[in-house]
Amino acid sequence: MLMMETGTLAYLGLGTNLGDRESYLAQALKELAGLPTIEIGAVSSIYETAPVGLTDQPDFLNLVVSVRTTLSPRELLDALLNIENKMGRVRTVRWGPRVIDLDLLLFGESVVELPGLSVPHPRLRERSFVLIPLVEIAPDLVLPGEKMTVKKLAEKLLENSDEIGNIRRSGLV
Repeated sequence: MLMMETGTLAYLGLGTNLGDRESYLAQALKELAGLPTIEIGAVSSIYETAPVGLTDQPDFLNLVVSVRTTLSPRELLDALLNIENKMGRVRTVRWGPRVIDLDLLLFGESVVELPGLSVPHPRLRERSFVLIPLVEIAPDLVLPGEKMTVKKLAEKLLENSDEIGNIRRSGLV
């Protein structure tokens, strides 16, 4: 798929652990594709992962997608939150069960610190369910402020933790 030449290349993390999880991921991608200010690029495989933080809940399905957008980081975050709301996301418990979760992981080479928005995503480097799908679609990507590729970051994370047991490739969207 050809990406539009204008705008910023961003990476988004999508996750769900309630209901028909695969359908929710597909619906979220369809919602993103329907926005005139966003063009979807690469989409990773779906990975099934154990929950992090609050562990007494169903496993998650996660994927990462690249998009090109003419939106600012704040506008993109707002668009993601609107899709979550449209799909029935209710925020009650931090790291709790959810119909859909859309995270802004990276926005070009920008480092953004605004109320309610940190880019790169603050926990990106420590979450295999984000790094492994990101490696699948952009292995040579270097995060702002890093010296190594996401592939090397993922390898380092996995060799220093038991995270590998928590992630399983589940399928394709």
